[in-house]
Amino acid sequence: MLMKTSLENEREPEVPQPPDSRRKALLGLVFVLLLIVAGMFLTYVLRRVSQLQDCAMSGHSNCAPIDSTTTAR
Repeated sequence: MLMKTSLENEREPEVPQPPDSRRKALLGLVFVLLLIVAGMFLTYVLRRVSQLQDCAMSGHSNCAPIDSTTTAR
C-alpha cells in the first residue's frame, strides 16, 4: 500500500483556463479610435471658431464664411 503525504492530499488539480477573448481588446481599440475621431472633430471646430474670432477681433465687419455651393443666376 502506498501512503499519500499531506501535500498530495491538499493539492487540487489544475483547471485549464479558457483562452482570453479578444472582445476586450477590440472594444479598447474601438474606444481609442472614437477618442481620436472626437479629438479631430473638436480640433476642426475650435480652429473654425478661432478663425472667426480672429477676424472679428481685427475689426472686420463681414467675418462669416462665404458659401461657395450656391450658383449665381
